[in-house]
Amino acid sequence: MAGSQSFGKRENEKKKQAKRLEKQKRKEERQAGGTSSMDDMIAYVDENGNITSTPPEERVRQEVKLEDVAIATPKKEDIEVEPLRGRVEHYNESKGYGFIKDLTTSEKYFFHISAAPADIAEGKIVTFETERGTRGMNAVRIVITK
Repeated sequence: MAGSQSFGKRENEKKKQAKRLEKQKRKEERQAGGTSSMDDMIAYVDENGNITSTPPEERVRQEVKLEDVAIATPKKEDIEVEPLRGRVEHYNESKGYGFIKDLTTSEKYFFHISAAPADIAEGKIVTFETERGTRGMNAVRIVITK
């Protein structure tokens, strides 16, 4: 029964064996070549994060003075905040809040009466600054313009 293989199975086995021998032959040729392809694949990262082919020992290093390194962010008072212009869209006097629509971006900002002048009313043109509140940007330091 062991010798009852069909003609197609024998051919397939011969093809598989030939592929194995070919693969083994290519592997031996690569090993006999001498140079390792691993050396060609190595890449280095320089101090700026760029990939290079030169090892770090061969590169010239740049001296950095301690005084030139800035570790802080700019202070908030250094940034000049320009007041925005808007129109009072809605104002509920009994509850003490309202919304201002920015004239340039059409974005609406919430405001509380504590940040607005006493004579504020719907339809008035105002200048204001924005601050981050618990639910988004709020209009603060509101001034009615003429």
